[in-house]
Amino acid sequence: QVQLVESGGGLVQAGGSLRLSCAASGRTFSSYVMAWFRQAPGKEREFVAAISGRNLYYTDSAKGRFTISRDNAKNTVYLQMNSLKPEDTAVYYCAARSLGYVSGRPDEYDYWGQGTQVTVSS
Repeated sequence: QVQLVESGGGLVQAGGSLRLSCAASGRTFSSYVMAWFRQAPGKEREFVAAISGRNLYYTDSAKGRFTISRDNAKNTVYLQMNSLKPEDTAVYYCAARSLGYVSGRPDEYDYWGQGTQVTVSS
C-alpha cells in the first residue's frame, strides 16, 4: 500500500511559478512510476508529467515550462511549474503506478493523492 500526500498548491499570477510536492509512504517508492495529473472544473483528469527511472515524460502543454523530479531518499516527487498560465488552473494530483511503463491513462495508476489546488490569475 502506498499513500500519497500533495502540497505546494496555491494562487499565483500568470507568469509565476509553483513547486508541487508529493510525499509517498512505502519502502519501494523508487520502483514506482510517479506521475502528475490535473483536473479542471468540468473537464476530465489529464496527464501532465511522469518519471520512471531517469526517463521523463510530459504532455505537450507542460514541455518547456514544467519539470518533474524525484528524491528517492525522501520518498518525494516534485513538479516545478514555471511560466504559469490561467489555463493551468486545476486540481493537481500525484499518482503512482507499480508496473514499470509510463501510462497517460488515469485508470492505469494504482494510488492517488487527495489533490492540491493550483489557481493562476490573469
